[in-house]
Amino acid sequence: METAKSTEETNYKTIEVTVVRGNYLPSSLNQAKKTGVFQSSVQVEVDGNVLGESEKKEVEQVAQHVEYDFTCGLLCRGDAEALSQLLSKPLILTVREFWPEEKKAAARTAVVGQAVVDLLPLLQGQCSFSAKVPLNPVIGSSAKDTNPSQSSLSVETAAKERQKQLARKVLLKWRKQPTLCVCVRLSDPVLSEAELSSSNLLRVTVETAFSIPGSWSLESGSSPCKYSAALEVPLTAQKDQVLLFCEGQLKAGGQREQHGRQRKRPHQALLVPANHFLPAAFFQAEPVEEEDGELTGSKDQAFRKTVEITKNRVSWDTEMPCFLDAGGTSRLRQKITESRLWPVEIMRLTKEAETKMLSEGNLDIPFHGVGFVDMGRLLFPGVRRIRGAYSIQTFSEAELLKKAKRSVSVLKQHVKFAADQVKDRSGSAAGSHKARGAKEPKEPVKKQPGSQSRMIAADVGANGGAESELHLNLEADMYAEARTYIIIEVTLEKPLVSKTPAEELSSRVRALIPPKPLHPAGPSRAERAVLDFHRQVGNVVTQVSDQYTELLAAGCKPVENCSREQMYAELMGSLNDNGRYFAFKEQMKHAVVRIVRDKMQRTEPISDPQELKLFVSKLYVYLVDEMHIAHNKIYSHDAVDDSPDEIQLSSSQLRHFAREARLIGDYKQAVEHYQELVVREPTEPSHKFEWGTLYMLTGDYTKARECFRGAVSVQQAHRPSLMMCGVLAAMFEGHQEARTLLERATSIEPPSVAAWTLLGLHHEIQGGSILAESAFLEARRQLRANEAKRRAQSGDEEEEEEEEKEVETQETKEEGVGRDDEEKDMAACPPPSNEKDLQCRDQQQDQNPDSGVQGKPPVDGSSISAPAKLSSTIYTAAAQFLLQNAALQMAERALSLELLSDGGPSVSYPLLLARLRLLRADYRGAADSLQEALFNSDAWALNGHCHFLLGAFTDARKSYEWSLNFPQPPSDCHLVLLRLGSIYLRQETYEQAKGVYLRACEESPSCLTWLGLGTACYRLEELCVAEEALTQANHLNWQNAEVWAYLSLVCLRSGRQEEAEQFYEHATRFKLQEEPLLKEFAELKQQLRFTPLASCFGTSS
Repeated sequence: METAKSTEETNYKTIEVTVVRGNYLPSSLNQAKKTGVFQSSVQVEVDGNVLGESEKKEVEQVAQHVEYDFTCGLLCRGDAEALSQLLSKPLILTVREFWPEEKKAAARTAVVGQAVVDLLPLLQGQCSFSAKVPLNPVIGSSAKDTNPSQSSLSVETAAKERQKQLARKVLLKWRKQPTLCVCVRLSDPVLSEAELSSSNLLRVTVETAFSIPGSWSLESGSSPCKYSAALEVPLTAQKDQVLLFCEGQLKAGGQREQHGRQRKRPHQALLVPANHFLPAAFFQAEPVEEEDGELTGSKDQAFRKTVEITKNRVSWDTEMPCFLDAGGTSRLRQKITESRLWPVEIMRLTKEAETKMLSEGNLDIPFHGVGFVDMGRLLFPGVRRIRGAYSIQTFSEAELLKKAKRSVSVLKQHVKFAADQVKDRSGSAAGSHKARGAKEPKEPVKKQPGSQSRMIAADVGANGGAESELHLNLEADMYAEARTYIIIEVTLEKPLVSKTPAEELSSRVRALIPPKPLHPAGPSRAERAVLDFHRQVGNVVTQVSDQYTELLAAGCKPVENCSREQMYAELMGSLNDNGRYFAFKEQMKHAVVRIVRDKMQRTEPISDPQELKLFVSKLYVYLVDEMHIAHNKIYSHDAVDDSPDEIQLSSSQLRHFAREARLIGDYKQAVEHYQELVVREPTEPSHKFEWGTLYMLTGDYTKARECFRGAVSVQQAHRPSLMMCGVLAAMFEGHQEARTLLERATSIEPPSVAAWTLLGLHHEIQGGSILAESAFLEARRQLRANEAKRRAQSGDEEEEEEEEKEVETQETKEEGVGRDDEEKDMAACPPPSNEKDLQCRDQQQDQNPDSGVQGKPPVDGSSISAPAKLSSTIYTAAAQFLLQNAALQMAERALSLELLSDGGPSVSYPLLLARLRLLRADYRGAADSLQEALFNSDAWALNGHCHFLLGAFTDARKSYEWSLNFPQPPSDCHLVLLRLGSIYLRQETYEQAKGVYLRACEESPSCLTWLGLGTACYRLEELCVAEEALTQANHLNWQNAEVWAYLSLVCLRSGRQEEAEQFYEHATRFKLQEEPLLKEFAELKQQLRFTPLASCFGTSS
């Protein structure tokens, strides 16, 4: 970056800076108030290099604006280094006020204020921009801003000046904010469109170092220290740049860092204090769990909460921007890939250390610490920012090489460079050295003209001879003992790895699985009106037939003795007498109205009598024709009834029966139910999804894949089907297809923990550790969000319950007035219901002596001494989804990662492992996995399944009974009730079997529950109840041979031989396989002296 004098360079671009005007500029001189004239000028500089100063402008004191119209030029190179300096070093505008010239008096000036203009918009593609920047006052005077005679002011005068400045501050609060209007323009953009799209902007913010060692604290009478931090980042494809933060401030403990504090600029030496801060850039409070660094555990959070208040700290709060060209961006990505951990070095310097380094050149840095920032998360798709706390440890070259794969310390390089610069200066001419020193008596750092020299000056003395080798060895572990950590934030304008948008993923899925054409629309409104009329005609015909049957039963004349006219007259008279005729007309009225409105499209009243007569005639003819069509539908055997009322089972019932068949292993019956569901509701993806899960259980992965893809073709955003399609694609080695499908599943709202975890598992299988970590991190974030939402909902419910309890308590107190004696009497005599309960419990214990061996099962979850671990993790969430859909290979991988996780396996791990072994038919291993995890209803139910499949029915019964005693029933309660009831029937405890099956019929009725209830009642000799239950079972599934067999037994016991033979024929037709039932039927027939079994096939008895 140069001034406007170097115009020969062709690769330079001139940035024109125009100061248009100043607004509400305050006067700081009393003389201006006397004369009523305000004289001022504006100076523009960058990094100590003055670009130009405007002419002296004179306006009246009362004027609100000063028109400067001053333009100067700034030459800027187009390379990355110059553009980075353009970002970090803003334009500095200084407004000066002049005293009116008087005789025999030198001209005096005073600084009115300073403004700052950032040139960031030029690097964002703009050729020009305008800004109104605040003019902040200068606190204190400097040699640069005042006449030399001002330096000899007395102490009293200086005190008066300070009082004036304080008074000026108070006045400024009541005045309008002074501002400068600035316009910056370029003839051509700094960056072309290609350069702009390939470049990036990196911002590194060093916030605060907490829990610093005690030796960092200043002792009384000691000289102030400089606290610096350094980080090396890429600049171009071949060159790196060092970011040095040297404005750290030591702060005492006692209060927490304020949230919402403003970020600071780098290179603050030339700026007034008010301009140290970046406009509209504030630190916001963030939860520790959302940080990307270290020290995020619960114990670490408690430690941080303590030290951030009580212990001393060093605060920088400085943000440093860096420009990265295309090569620098690629190099950044490459270096992160090579080594995720990047070192951030810190040091503490004293004035004595600076002086000794100038003389001795010792390269050992005192208080040299290093922290390692994990930059790998910047390679996560779509990630542009990382922020976290990073532990500081004593600097070690071996540790630097091991973790960051770097052999050279950044600070040592700067120290060496600074020492070389000092040697060069000492060898230069003494006169020039003295001239430079004369200009820097008070602020040597501020007077360095260039950025590099100022950075060197800040590093001068980094060696620290006063605290050399011995001091380093004595305090080698000071950072570890103090547990020092530093907060660092790294932000990119564009992510290094772009995230595929949801629209692109959706189009890719459509290319892989084309959507099915829309299902043909159902009947139109007019067609539905006609169908409704047909239905009403059918209903009326049925009711008229019933009325005619009643007439015949009432003793009317026989049909052969009456003509049709007589029969019609009697029927109409009967209908009019009981009011049914009027009811029929009202019933048909709505259907006729719909035909007029929807079929004939007549919605307006007809005023013309002739037109009304024609319309009524037309309507009558149409209704008669449709009535004949309805009659033909009723009495024709070939007609297909399109009425939905003929569907006996609803879709929800069919779905329940299909799931039940799948659970008990009747896969053929389950397939039939799913086929009917898909035919009924072809646009519902869940039916095909569950059908695919059925094929996963049978191991037919090809058919399962067809079903899952069919569900996606029906609904492109059906997440469970997308996830299973991705899992099967990975099984068939279609990894790119699997990634597309799983990424699409993660893009659907609301986010799914299982979907993100499956994507991470797929990346891990492919060896993409960074992408896998990214997916797992997002899954954990969603899991925490879900748990927080659940806790908030449970908290609201608890508050409502507490309010209800308070209201009930208050009502109870009001009702309890005057009832003390009555309550005492009731307490002396327990209520009868308690005695009944006790008797029932005694009877159950007498009937089941084994049930009390292990003690009473816990009924309250709070009384369970479960391990103090997480109930769910991302791996268990994924494993649960995979096990529900029988994807055993991927589920095993998820459980292995759960076992290897840092915190150890969660509480649900043994339960999921048992389910995996159960699906693999390892029933003994599944039961062994549950021995240490029997703390909820699901675990006990699963333990019961293991014993049931092993044939240990007594142990299975105990486990099932325990699972049903919990307040929260098991998730597969229907299967538990079915199997427990079958065990009771097997053990001939029919009363308990009846109770279990009755509960199953109330909660989730099916053919099997009614069959079980009927069987239990039959064994209890309750034949009427058994027949009713078996009839219900037969209505739900008329192809169940066992139902027909028990119905035949009931009929035999009831003396209905003919029905029994018919029912037995149906049982044999549907291939009854129960040998005990066949034997029982034969024995019962023998006892009742029935004819031989051959009579069932048509032979007369």
